[in-house]
Amino acid sequence: MKPGRIITIVVAVLLAFVLFRGCSGYNGLVKQDEVVKEKWNNVQSDYQRRADLIPNLVNTVKGEANFEQQTLINVIEARSKATSVKVDPSNITPEKLAEFQQAQSGVSSALSRLLAVVENYPNLKANEGFRNLQTQLEGTENRIKVARNDFNAAVKDYNTQVRSFPMNLFAGMFGFKPKEGFAAEPGSDKAPEVKF
Repeated sequence: MKPGRIITIVVAVLLAFVLFRGCSGYNGLVKQDEVVKEKWNNVQSDYQRRADLIPNLVNTVKGEANFEQQTLINVIEARSKATSVKVDPSNITPEKLAEFQQAQSGVSSALSRLLAVVENYPNLKANEGFRNLQTQLEGTENRIKVARNDFNAAVKDYNTQVRSFPMNLFAGMFGFKPKEGFAAEPGSDKAPEVKF
């Protein structure tokens, strides 16, 4: 066999390998990107479930005649703000994720204050509907935590693939960039102080 022909065959094999690796890598990145989007949608779904429970909780609490109205107003306003923040799963930027987290933190904070104030109302605490809603909210908060952890795991897998050599070369060519996951709220590394 002539040396020119061997070089042509070697170049063709290398080119075929690079093309195969590029197609395979691209498809892998698309799959990982879709997993991240699915996990983000699950996070939003669980937050929506919490938002859907809030009107029932507020209406149940309203039944207590002398309940603090400002507490209820704060919960309703926090829910409204949180449901207005939308994040496109195909373009999760650190800024949008921070805005989403801040709005959801407002809901968590308002709900915590509401549940703390409820302690002053024994009739409300004894209300079966309120107890059921409280249990559903607790379960929803657990779902949110699991969904956020699943999202972060999907982002980690995606980012690992996007940043690994030689895939990082193909990722850059095709516009795949690392994504942001959920991070802890500033100050959440300090345990809350409990006073009796």
